[in-house]
Amino acid sequence: MLAGIEMAEAQRRQPSASPARPPASAPQPKAESPAEQTQRSQPAQPVPPDTAPRETVQADVSSRAVAVTSSFTGTEIVIFGAVDHSRQSTAESGLYDIVIVLEGTPTRLVARRKSNVAGIWINTHSITFESVPSYYAILSTRPLDEITNPLVLRENDIGFEYVRMTPVQGWETGVTTAELQEFAEAVVRLKQKDGLYVQEDYGVVFIGRSLFRAAVNLPANVPVGPLDVRVYLFRNGQIISTYTARVRLEREGLELWLHNFAFRRPLLYGIFTVTIAVGAGLLASAVMKRGAR
Repeated sequence: MLAGIEMAEAQRRQPSASPARPPASAPQPKAESPAEQTQRSQPAQPVPPDTAPRETVQADVSSRAVAVTSSFTGTEIVIFGAVDHSRQSTAESGLYDIVIVLEGTPTRLVARRKSNVAGIWINTHSITFESVPSYYAILSTRPLDEITNPLVLRENDIGFEYVRMTPVQGWETGVTTAELQEFAEAVVRLKQKDGLYVQEDYGVVFIGRSLFRAAVNLPANVPVGPLDVRVYLFRNGQIISTYTARVRLEREGLELWLHNFAFRRPLLYGIFTVTIAVGAGLLASAVMKRGAR
């Protein structure tokens, strides 16, 4: 009996064991939404070309002013530039096309047609055109019909077929559209014969992936005045950028003095030229008489 009481007291004095705690669980990852799971499963896509910087063309000319003197025999103008943000890898890739147009001062011009009347060729009809470029040159990386379509060329006045020629007199007397076109083509042919209308299908070349260069020879008979330079950047037949510059052809020296004298003092200029002509004739006659003796 005593032994049983002591065992009960010993069990009562022992600390009661605390209930076992469950082991700490590891943190669970955050559940992903279906959109995040789809995005994570797909590989990274490259930046589409439409979001790349837009290509633009920058250009300049070798000389902004050309002096036209009495000894002027022509000159060469170099047009150079670059395509900003170019996407072509080499100059031979052919991703871009460049078309350069040099256009002189618009002038009024009369085109006449001759006919055989009683065995004599005489002018029977004429048409007066306005705003005809005094000089017109086209340089391109390849032929125009391979670069774009006629509609784009017509909208931008690129090409001899689309040179601005506005008939202002002579066309209203029963002239058909075909005849009017013949007059315009005749003007272009005469300008080409004089070296004032020029076209070079491969006159522009790329140097590297973005740089390009072209050169045009201005003849000695080029009319004095400003030359507007238009540079077009084509890709897939469409114009994506343009640039404009200007070259000034200015008279200097004796050429400028005679020009101002003739237009500001026409009467005195006429008397002056007649006097020089008469003097030159008398001098030539005296020299011939002395030679005859």
